[in-house]
Amino acid sequence: MGTLDKKVAVVTGASRGIGRGCALELADAGATVYVTGRSITEDDHPLPGTVAATATEINEFGGTGIAVVCDHRDDGAVERLFEQVAEEQGRLDILVNNAFIVSDELTSGRPFWDVPISNWDDMIDVGTRSAYVASVFAAKHFMVPAATGLIANISSSGAQEYAWHVAYGVGKCALDRLTTDSAHELRPHGVHVVSFWPGFVKTERIDIAEAAGLLPDSLDVSTAESKRFTGRAVAAVAADPDAGRWSGQAV
Repeated sequence: MGTLDKKVAVVTGASRGIGRGCALELADAGATVYVTGRSITEDDHPLPGTVAATATEINEFGGTGIAVVCDHRDDGAVERLFEQVAEEQGRLDILVNNAFIVSDELTSGRPFWDVPISNWDDMIDVGTRSAYVASVFAAKHFMVPAATGLIANISSSGAQEYAWHVAYGVGKCALDRLTTDSAHELRPHGVHVVSFWPGFVKTERIDIAEAAGLLPDSLDVSTAESKRFTGRAVAAVAADPDAGRWSGQAV
């Protein structure tokens, strides 16, 4: 028996990276996991990974993974995602807001005035606004009526210290504020909201850069977290009978 048996989760942006790791760990703990993302085929993104591949990996080890192609900039598509979960499962216990767009300029070192203004829209619309939209549907249709649930926002220490890009830091700071304030409003309804700060993670992007010799010497890949490490933290909080002690915090 897994610690999350009979639970249902949605993980956004789960084609690759931390989102994929979260989906795998939640499924390994017993949850039925809906994985979302825009990548249908390997040609849809320069990095390897699709929602179908994540769901297939889950199903191959005996879990239940359900792939849903969803652009989290499209509120209608997001609403249809939660309608599908309602029709097929009738419940939602865990929402992991991980969807994020990494712009080409994110790690360029260029100042904010020297990069496209669209960088703001990429990081704020998907990295922050999409978490708000998904949280609305999760809370309204599932968690508040059931008086239980966990919303996990995948954030970053960039919320409190400079990291990469002005728009990146603003988006993560706003995401942590979303965690604090939504936790305040959801607390009377038994729903918890927690921000998770991964460290340096060995994602597909890092694997490719390392193989090409493009990583700076300052990055020690041997100390990097696995893609699944954050997922273990999310699964642990989701299974914690006293999860409310973390609600409203960044951990």
